[in-house]
Amino acid sequence: MSMASLPQFNPQRIRSYILRLPFCTKALVAAILGLWVATIPFPWVREYGRLEPAKMDLTQMHRLNLFPLMHLNFIHMIFNLFAVTPLLERFESEFGTLVTLALFTGPFGTIPGGVYTLLENFVLRSNTAVMGASIWVFLLLSAEVMKTHKTNPYFSVGPYKVPTWTTPLVLIVLTSILVPHVSLVGHLCGAGLGYLWATGYIKFLVPPEKILRWIETKLNLLGRLPHYVSVDQKTYGRYGVLPTSSVPLNTRSPEGGQRLGP
Repeated sequence: MSMASLPQFNPQRIRSYILRLPFCTKALVAAILGLWVATIPFPWVREYGRLEPAKMDLTQMHRLNLFPLMHLNFIHMIFNLFAVTPLLERFESEFGTLVTLALFTGPFGTIPGGVYTLLENFVLRSNTAVMGASIWVFLLLSAEVMKTHKTNPYFSVGPYKVPTWTTPLVLIVLTSILVPHVSLVGHLCGAGLGYLWATGYIKFLVPPEKILRWIETKLNLLGRLPHYVSVDQKTYGRYGVLPTSSVPLNTRSPEGGQRLGP
């Protein structure tokens, strides 16, 4: 095999991909990177943000929001970033920036974190501290795989047919076996919430669309934020209305501009 046939590292393509990321995805990635950098001169930041069940009380609720953004070291952080970024991008492109921001700074951290704390304190009688965006990785994987399950319920492994929806659970078990210091229970809590989200039982966690549209209009988010994903993609397109042109691009269309997205 010649060197020319090997995949070439192209920093320009990576830069282009990062710049095209939706707004909230980019913000969450920046928060993960920023908090990791902060732990270098200030190691106490990691202890402040990690989820430690025995320390949880009303004065420690910030841990439920911070622990998915905190990481043990650079390797832990970079692997989780590679895994969670494309999943976050897909979620935001489907549901919008405001929905993504509301869920991932709120219930998508507090609910699995709270369940994990209860299980550790009252069932397992343990105090295993956890941190990392892998809980979001398995949450989003579980939600995605449920869509695939509707069209492709099974995949074949030799003579066996395995339900597609079990794929994240298999990955969780394999990760727990192959990777040291990972939390099987924490990953299961994330996956469980992902399954619930996919079934629609917890859609009430999303703020009412009427309120989201009012915020978008009042703050002019479509005009102010680059790569902002509108909550109303049917009207505005995935990234809002493109600037109108003085020369009509399609004389058959009654609209002055073109939309990007469905």
